[in-house]
Amino acid sequence: MLAPEGRVIMISGANRGIGRAIALCLLDKGYSLSLGARDAAAIVIDGKAVMSHRYDATDAASNEAWVAATVARFGRIDGLVNNAGVALDAAIEDADEIAYDRMWEINVKGPLRMTRLALPHLRACGSGRIVNIASLSGKRILNDGAGYAMSKFAVMALSHATRRAGWDDGVRVTAICPGLVATDMTRNWTDVPRGDMIDPADLAELAATALALPNNAVVAELLVNSRYEPMF
Repeated sequence: MLAPEGRVIMISGANRGIGRAIALCLLDKGYSLSLGARDAAAIVIDGKAVMSHRYDATDAASNEAWVAATVARFGRIDGLVNNAGVALDAAIEDADEIAYDRMWEINVKGPLRMTRLALPHLRACGSGRIVNIASLSGKRILNDGAGYAMSKFAVMALSHATRRAGWDDGVRVTAICPGLVATDMTRNWTDVPRGDMIDPADLAELAATALALPNNAVVAELLVNSRYEPMF
């Protein structure tokens, strides 16, 4: 396992939900953290080895500024957790493509930009790690939410493409694909009790494991379900 001391991890969407849970977990394990959110002031995680910065997936300049600020503060980047995302209603027969476009911009192009910007630094350290928070909706279709599923299928493609591109330089990529997680995104979901959903803290432990595994023992995909899935 890779020791956390001295390793710097960037986490998008770190102000709440899965991103916040991952940040707290990694901080407890001894990592240095660069945390991004649209409202950096909303990130209430303190520590000498923690910095916060504005990250807006739709604003390429904010992505560049965040990476530059992270390198200026810590001198390196060892890992990237692409967590920020949105889930909007968008079915196949919807003529209005605004929701499709927004999910593509945030769920796909945001992680793509961050990956592109972080890759030189991840290559340089020889054991760079990327964790993409995808979804079981990126592996199968259970409802009419075509737009969300399409964006998460794209995240899976990005994960495997990045894994291929960075392999020879020690960059390893894991896509974590959870089912329903007890976060703000699922607060209006009524057919599954909150207590039966995945706890964000448990996903955080999986992300921490993915970041710590050595170059020769890497998990490309982690499918995490809280209820029976026919695909299994």
